[in-house]
Amino acid sequence: MITPVLPTYARAKVAFERGEGVRVFTPEGEAYLDFGAGVAVTSCGHSHPHLVMALTDQAQKIWHTSNLYQMPGQEKLAQRLIDATFADTVFFTNSGAEALECAIKMARKYHSANGHPEKFRIITFEGAFHGRTLATIAAGGQAKYLEGFGPKVEGFDQLPFGDHDALKTAIGPETAAILIEPVQGEGGIRPVPPQCLRGLRALCDEHGILLIFDEVQCGIGRTGKLFAHEWAGITPDIMAIAKGIGGGFPLGACLATEEAAKGMTAGTHGSTFGGNPLATAVGNAVLDVVLAPGFLDSVQQRALTLKQKLAGLKDQHPTIIADIRGEGLMVGIKCKVPNTAFQAAALDQHLLTIGAGDNVVRLLPPLIVTDADISEAVDKLDRAARALEVRASA
Repeated sequence: MITPVLPTYARAKVAFERGEGVRVFTPEGEAYLDFGAGVAVTSCGHSHPHLVMALTDQAQKIWHTSNLYQMPGQEKLAQRLIDATFADTVFFTNSGAEALECAIKMARKYHSANGHPEKFRIITFEGAFHGRTLATIAAGGQAKYLEGFGPKVEGFDQLPFGDHDALKTAIGPETAAILIEPVQGEGGIRPVPPQCLRGLRALCDEHGILLIFDEVQCGIGRTGKLFAHEWAGITPDIMAIAKGIGGGFPLGACLATEEAAKGMTAGTHGSTFGGNPLATAVGNAVLDVVLAPGFLDSVQQRALTLKQKLAGLKDQHPTIIADIRGEGLMVGIKCKVPNTAFQAAALDQHLLTIGAGDNVVRLLPPLIVTDADISEAVDKLDRAARALEVRASA
């Protein structure tokens, strides 16, 4: 018999009724250290007082009016994102997949507005994850997400990750854009080297095509800068964000230059709930926290602590851990045992982690994590690894 909630998730047998900082609690009061952050969502931790106040205050005023009317909170958040980035304009959505849909449509519309409707194809990369809509699963190109959903949406050319020669030859007369995650999340925490991002920017400029960054997971301070591409010193034409910008409230956005957005005129795109007063109140509160002086510096410091401690853990458990990878507080543990087994062993130690491709366990703690929290998490991972070693020797 099918469950009341569509069974599309293999859920762990644990539930949480409240959270505080980097911890969540079961109805029985058991505490779990959250190093998954709802897949990089709770950027400011659970029940952050400033976010709670922002949402509560807005909830007592107005929840929804639709985008048929002006929204001061939305306009404020858009301007703050513009001031902090390359962008000239912002379209708000409810999720990362919707932000990517907007980015894809925008890239195609840009070339159509320039008199080249034949330029609609977008180059993507193996291991990518861009969402679960029909267009974004086609962009991601992973067979496990495409299977059974009929013909793949046309217009995406996927290339091997890091194959520069294939990239140069793939650009043709129908190519509209290149879409890439500066740090792959679902693909196994694989950062794109800064020189490669700079090369992509140069290639797009050379061929008159657009560069789209998917910073849904790696953005909003996750790597120690507001956006991961900043480490490379270049900017995209279009960027999709979500997850951390809402701090746990559903919110996404598509950011773009004025030139890239030239085709997106009245009536070309829309969203009933995108950027509603509740969402943008929380989004503004998140930026209050993340853009506060010294906050991103602290993320970089905590990231260094985490990397150093995980390097020691790798040395202690060479039969369990193959490698440590990632940027900032977006870290992957490449496993020598099934990553699901390591995840389960960590859960037994009351530590929440997230699985990823390439047999990786993701660590994505809230950005407010402390050195003490990191030490506790690494101790739990140590105990988890020891438990797996004991099972292997039994």
